Amino acid sequence: MGKNVGNIDKAVRIVAGAALIGLSLAGIIGVWGWIGVVPLVTGLMGWCPAYSLLGIKTCPVSKDK
Repeated sequence: MGKNVGNIDKAVRIVAGAALIGLSLAGIIGVWGWIGVVPLVTGLMGWCPAYSLLGIKTCPVSKDK
């Protein structure tokens, strides 16, 4: 399980997930806001199972010499 989420992608996921959870806690969008847990966790882990299935990587390619 290698990293497949880049830094910008991580930041967007964390901010969006936290915003959805915050809006849900504030009662603005209801319980559906808890779906924000998914992008929050994948952003914190740096790994997205959907990206693995689709073969997507947004992290930079490491240069092995």
